Amino acid sequence: MKRAGHSSTAVDESAGGGVSGDATVEPARSTNVVHKRRAGKRALWLLGLLAPASALLPSQLVLWTGMPIFWWSGVMVFFVVIPVIDMLAGEDGDNPSDSDAEHMQEDRFYRWCTYLFLPVQFVTLLVACWMWAFGSLAVIDKIGLAVTVGLVAGTGINAAHELGHRIEEHERWLAKVALMQTLYGHFFVEHNRGHHVRVATPEDPASARFGENLYTFLPRSVVGGLRSAWRLENQRLHRRGIHRWSPQNALLHTWAMSVALFGTLVLVFGLSILPYLLLQAVVGVLLLETVNYVEHYGLLREKNERGRYERCSPRHSWNSDRLCTNIFLYHLQRHSDHHANPGKRYQTLRSCDEAPQLPAGYASMVLVAAVPPLWRRVMDRRVLAHYDGDITRANILPRRRDKVLARHGLLAAPESQNRTTRTAA
Repeated sequence: MKRAGHSSTAVDESAGGGVSGDATVEPARSTNVVHKRRAGKRALWLLGLLAPASALLPSQLVLWTGMPIFWWSGVMVFFVVIPVIDMLAGEDGDNPSDSDAEHMQEDRFYRWCTYLFLPVQFVTLLVACWMWAFGSLAVIDKIGLAVTVGLVAGTGINAAHELGHRIEEHERWLAKVALMQTLYGHFFVEHNRGHHVRVATPEDPASARFGENLYTFLPRSVVGGLRSAWRLENQRLHRRGIHRWSPQNALLHTWAMSVALFGTLVLVFGLSILPYLLLQAVVGVLLLETVNYVEHYGLLREKNERGRYERCSPRHSWNSDRLCTNIFLYHLQRHSDHHANPGKRYQTLRSCDEAPQLPAGYASMVLVAAVPPLWRRVMDRRVLAHYDGDITRANILPRRRDKVLARHGLLAAPESQNRTTRTAA
């Protein structure tokens, strides 16, 4: 099924984002076929709850098979089963029309699909804590279970991402709850007020640069995001005449929520679970940041003659429309439309031909990113093609800029000169 064309023209710099101009050209399709397809996909969103529930699989699989390898079943599900289903199911290809999107935006069924993620997420965490504390597991098995739970926690950050963009107070509060498990509450501030403003620019720590491998990106993004969130929140409080250490500091009370959760679990299950709680949090954060690496690698917004970055458009995010991962990640792979229209709920996001396309779903691309030579082989030529062979238009890692330009037969020049040349052209 052919994807609809789509152009979006606005970026919202507020915490929750906002819906802005959005034009779509509908493909010629039978109305009945479209509605049947959409009704079928509506039911599929409930399958997204299988992601947090997958952390309940290990104990059952080990019980029935007697094979301890299944304590690592999260790795198998996320990086084997989902990529295989993505390959077999192919692309989603279903874009809601303007009229359907308006109705879907207000349909509370889709909201409950994200709300229900949270209780399932925390039930799996409680079960894991019980098994770490009282189960007769070897240390390697406990580590496997922690990795499985951490992958669920990473998808929990994605649920928080969806809820955190909303203007409804209870949904924004639920976003903070979802972030408790990973000790990553500052994501609520940095993503909405930092990343969405600076995306696809050298100033954004969460936008990977051309020539930057995953293992140098991760510390830069984690530390840079934390610093940015603290600075943004301090600026907000200063404008209101509130001290940075006030309880109104969003970072402090989201971190306090995490400390309360971890402290309660340690009191109930014992100090022995703490290393595994911390391990699952690290795994969740690494999954999130690796997806960040994939989403904007090498992409750059141009500056205009006034020295300001152009508005974010679908051209500034990598897209993938693989059906299975779309369902499990609440359309996160339609990332271009999300950045152009951050106020849209996940179910109304569209895939568009203007956006650069990944060769596979996020689950597969995370594995590719983990092998830097393979990543460069797969993605560098796609970045080059996206910019019609002009590598100077990419977001290049500064310390590798001279080598990158030399490799493409260009002499190194100051970025201001490159930008002037592109503007004149």
